[in-house]
Amino acid sequence: MGCGVVGSGVADILIDQEAALSKRFNKKVCLDKILDVRDMEGTPYAKYLTKDADVIWNDSDIKLVVMTIGGLDFAYNLTKKALESGRHVVTSNKEVVAAYGVELTKIAFENNVRFLYEASAGGGIPVIRPLNICLSGNDIYEIQGILNGTTNYILTKMSQEGVS
Repeated sequence: MGCGVVGSGVADILIDQEAALSKRFNKKVCLDKILDVRDMEGTPYAKYLTKDADVIWNDSDIKLVVMTIGGLDFAYNLTKKALESGRHVVTSNKEVVAAYGVELTKIAFENNVRFLYEASAGGGIPVIRPLNICLSGNDIYEIQGILNGTTNYILTKMSQEGVS
């Protein structure tokens, strides 16, 4: 859902790597639909485009939704509906994760699906999963590093200006 910079990157990978991904996971992995409001004639995405989310909700073959739409309310509603409909969700939308992450994680658990949001933090640097799974038995007191520009801005404001 969404075909901006991040969404088109995901679409490119799914198109270019369909055979390799399907082989790796031993099941068909492919791009099925792209939900976006823009016309995409003349692009490699045109044949996948829909402007109607019901096309996705009515397709029982779609098991995973990649949410790259920005903003809060519209993206939240689509994410929530995807989870409630029994679809896994991967999102890069940090605003939705910050505002509704706990709720969406609970909805995912109740529907026996995954809500994965590592792509929304640190530009997709694999840090959340190792902290939650691989390092969960450790007492971690501090993490240092440059994660991305937004994080640097926030941490600088917190450190220098005492902003929460």
